[in-house]
Amino acid sequence: MAEAGSNVTELFRASTAHSPSYAALSRATGDQQPITDFCIPCNPYFPPPEMFDELGDRLRDILTYYPSSADTITAELCSVLGLNPQTVAMGNGSTELITWIDHLLVRESLAVPVPTFGRWTDQPMETGKRVDMFPLPESSGFALDPASFVDFIRARGSRTAVICNPNNPDGGLLPRHGVLALLDQLQDLDLVVVDESFLEFADAEADSSVVADAVLRPNTVVLRSLGKNFGLHGVRFGYLVANPGLAGRVRAALPKWNLNSFAETVVFMLKEYRMEYAHSLRLVQRDRQEMIWQLSRLPGLTVYPSQGNFVYVRLPEGADGALLRNRMLEEHGVLVRECGNKIGSSSSFLRLVVRPKADVQRLVAGLERTLYAAAAIPGTPAIPATPGVPGMQGVPGMQGTSGAALPPGQHLVPAVPAPGPMPMPVHVPARSAPGHAPAHAPAHALPYASGTAAVDRLVQGA
Repeated sequence: MAEAGSNVTELFRASTAHSPSYAALSRATGDQQPITDFCIPCNPYFPPPEMFDELGDRLRDILTYYPSSADTITAELCSVLGLNPQTVAMGNGSTELITWIDHLLVRESLAVPVPTFGRWTDQPMETGKRVDMFPLPESSGFALDPASFVDFIRARGSRTAVICNPNNPDGGLLPRHGVLALLDQLQDLDLVVVDESFLEFADAEADSSVVADAVLRPNTVVLRSLGKNFGLHGVRFGYLVANPGLAGRVRAALPKWNLNSFAETVVFMLKEYRMEYAHSLRLVQRDRQEMIWQLSRLPGLTVYPSQGNFVYVRLPEGADGALLRNRMLEEHGVLVRECGNKIGSSSSFLRLVVRPKADVQRLVAGLERTLYAAAAIPGTPAIPATPGVPGMQGVPGMQGTSGAALPPGQHLVPAVPAPGPMPMPVHVPARSAPGHAPAHAPAHALPYASGTAAVDRLVQGA
């Protein structure tokens, strides 16, 4: 097991802005124990077992034959979502589309709040663009203040702006009216991208998407993920929506057969499984609230509100996320996303994917044993802090923290029964973004809304 642990540590050390793949981790651990994955943000409730069975039955044909053209697959997706195919470009994952957006539509500079999805900072830097990074303040729960972001863009002279909504890794959501106001103020830019890859998991308002508005604007692109929503990261498919001119430029540049036969098969199965998909989103929304509440009970752990299928947490003072990640995997078979390699974040933070209750119990038990057990021995820190904060260099206004370990003798708080079926978290800092009203009822008690009218039409069979 020690050799496996060393292999895993080397994998993470070799990673830059992203975590090693699940397959690489499985090889490194030698499949000695199953991994409970809190790192890769997949939907754990979709596809349902019968859909996997159907895919299995078709596996030979899927692997043997060429897929249809991207135009055919895109047309089917648009018929499901109620979109005009001329306004859509499908890619081999949203990352392929980010690459082509950068090559075709981004000129000399791009402004983006940080921390955020790494490809929005790395991709333009790889092609020589200037990336203007706007720090999201921890003091306001990493909420984006649109007015301050606009002022930053003007001061820097950025020609492209990107926001992820909800943002990755913190899950912050700017309400629809806030996004539209931002787009109005940035009409003079070459391009504004709204990355809605995780919006399907949001339940703060009935319709947060700006897809319908993007097709009418000259400089707006909305990016959507399919692999994250459908729990099928390995299939690699996503799409963008824009006015026909912008969408057509990207479509024309995409390689022939950039979508594989798995992607085609899944897209043509969506109508059949629309209700199962809707139910899966409700379950994730329910589990997110329960998971936030469970994590907020751990002493010294700061849990931030989220509208994604993940939760962003700050570890207790003195804890080192990289050491915690390694020990959680090696000792408990739990994989967590330590954020020390994310620009604008540090090793003091974890991004934890929303998973079912039994998995969360395993996560919490592992955190309890790893973070606090050794602190019961006077003078022995559970996990020492490592000086320096990877990923923070060169980001104005972003400072890392590295403090002492938890005070000796700090024990776990006694288990407290939940005051109701799905209580709101009680130790969660509130976001202060204008117009971001907190939810006042648990997700499972609210009418279903996917966060985008197009998917609501899919669910309702319109």
